[in-house]
Amino acid sequence: MKLSSQILLFFFVFGLPIFASAHNERTDNSWWWSDAWWRDGKLSEPKNYELETSWTSYESNGVDIPAMIVRPKQKGKFPAVFFQHGRRGLDELVQRLAKRIAARGFVVLAPDIYKAHFIGTHPVEHDYDLEKDVNKGLDVLLARKDISTSRACLYSHTRGGYYTLKVATTFGRQNKDVACYVSYYPHLQDPNAPEPSQVYGYAPEIEQLKIPVLVFIGDEEQYQRRRVIETSIKVLKDRKRDARVIIYPGVGRGFDFRPENVRTFADDLASKDAVQRAAEFINQHLAPYKH
Repeated sequence: MKLSSQILLFFFVFGLPIFASAHNERTDNSWWWSDAWWRDGKLSEPKNYELETSWTSYESNGVDIPAMIVRPKQKGKFPAVFFQHGRRGLDELVQRLAKRIAARGFVVLAPDIYKAHFIGTHPVEHDYDLEKDVNKGLDVLLARKDISTSRACLYSHTRGGYYTLKVATTFGRQNKDVACYVSYYPHLQDPNAPEPSQVYGYAPEIEQLKIPVLVFIGDEEQYQRRRVIETSIKVLKDRKRDARVIIYPGVGRGFDFRPENVRTFADDLASKDAVQRAAEFINQHLAPYKH
């Protein structure tokens, strides 16, 4: 085992925060440094809530859109999070992603836009009309009586990252109904754009994004997706926006939901770290909108 691998394993086992962000940020440790840990050995303890899950539906353009609601069993109101699935759809593996963030203390609404339109798993072509269904779902979440915030945070993965990008920008929900954007290896380009744009470009809506952004990817992410993500974050940072990409070593696409038969220790460590960082990020940016 190489020395670098030994060091990496040590940090993984003992839970030290070694995850790097974009290359030009590696000298900035302010986002992960902890004096309490460094001086006194204290580790933060994540909050865990027992969950209750239910299903509802809402009308969008004459179609009933099924949606999963996940929230703590504990009585009371909690901050609002809108979860959007990607090309895989909202199957049992992906439902776990919504449940994991809800278990940190949020009310999560997760629409199943593919099932509503009888679209099979992993569609190639992007249907722009479905963006309206996603946008309408945000209205349904914000109308709930059990949320404690007047705004929501967008939470997604893969192509869901493009849907939620459009909700924030094209539908004008950022800085009005949406306080932040979180996504795992998002597709930050129009899925119908030609191949060169998929590799070397990014969605023009990126330049319109003004809310705080947090993105997670694995170091072994597909080249074309990683390039677009890192370029998008750089574009945002060049415009002085609050944006960060966190890159986990030793993992690739799907680290957050890969099943047990193919799951690795690194996948699990990355998933646990990401959901806790996401919860902290969401709480931070929803705090001003609590009522």
